[in-house]
Amino acid sequence: MVFVGLIVVVIGLIHFYLWKRLVKDPLPGKRARRIGAVVVVGLAVLAPATMIGVRSGALPWLAWPGYLWIALMFYLLVTLAVLEIPRLALTLAWRSQRRTEKAAATVSPAPAEPAAVLTAEKPPVVDDKPGIDRRLVLARGAAIFAGLTAAGVTGYGVKTALGGPCIDRVQVPLAKLPRALDGTRLAVVSDIHLGPLTGVNHARRIVDVINSVQADIVCVVGDLVDGSVAELGRFAAPLADIQSRQGAYFVTGNHEYYSGFQEWVDEVARLNIRPLRNERLELGGLDLAGVNDLGGADAGDPPDFAKALGDRDQARPVVLMAHQPIAARDAAPFGVDLQVSGHTHGGQMAPFNLLVKLEQPVVSGLGKVDGVPVYVTNGAGFWGPPVRVGAPPQVSVLELRTK
Repeated sequence: MVFVGLIVVVIGLIHFYLWKRLVKDPLPGKRARRIGAVVVVGLAVLAPATMIGVRSGALPWLAWPGYLWIALMFYLLVTLAVLEIPRLALTLAWRSQRRTEKAAATVSPAPAEPAAVLTAEKPPVVDDKPGIDRRLVLARGAAIFAGLTAAGVTGYGVKTALGGPCIDRVQVPLAKLPRALDGTRLAVVSDIHLGPLTGVNHARRIVDVINSVQADIVCVVGDLVDGSVAELGRFAAPLADIQSRQGAYFVTGNHEYYSGFQEWVDEVARLNIRPLRNERLELGGLDLAGVNDLGGADAGDPPDFAKALGDRDQARPVVLMAHQPIAARDAAPFGVDLQVSGHTHGGQMAPFNLLVKLEQPVVSGLGKVDGVPVYVTNGAGFWGPPVRVGAPPQVSVLELRTK
């Protein structure tokens, strides 16, 4: 409850700032300001109502307008925050100029006007507040620029998020990999997020891309869904068509635990994707292990690294499927050769990736965590706003190579 209250306060403060910069500053008329204030208050209510109502399933119709506004709000905030720097510089420059002009007028008073001029009618004073017009122009220019920029970036992000996933190909050397397995291809996909804004074509596009790479092993590393099997089972049906030489495998992500994880584990198995529940398989000369997501601990379904990785032949290479990159810290003592993960969405909406870095040690691509090579895919879907900026949807192909 405290967290929800904090979110409401933050959203309220953001909308107050947007009202000031987009309504109060650029709109001098009282009527226009009143209308703008009503609109901003409505949008301020829409944002938390969407996050709560859509997730609970009570207000699914809010998904499109609510999430689009959240994305637009985010980019309005970012753009206006960046514009505060030149705004401050110009304001200080104008104040300095006015002080200089006043000082000059005090030192050198203007000469007396001729009598003929004194008796003539003087033109009316148009503006007795120097600089007010410039401030208004600056406020309106900033508001227009921020609006156009936020709308353009959000539109681009929607187009990217709703498009088909791209393929990221990476070669990963494994010291223990037998020469006979050199070139083994792993297709890694995560964060498909079947939900109220997706349909059957979303999964179909992803499956088509997976099948196009002719992988030896397919790894589905969590966050498959945002809803129950009853709601989304038909959207997941195309996953049964995944093709690979040695099978497709699945581990839970944190969102499975919001959606009835056990029924989804059973449904995934029915779709011919084998769940790895804190277990390990021998696939020729390669071990493939999978652990439940760290978030499963709160649902009584925690990860068990010892069960999945302990008591194994250390001479064999092992690839670990774990939804969150940070899980590598628990896996490191077991000598994992490679961990494949998702969860981060690559940040999904830049510059949000800078904040994700505070929680997860690797945001996108190949990195190392406590000596464990960790590859993090951007994910093939989206969560919340149907927007991706700087992190396109992705199916990753890891080609394992002998050193």
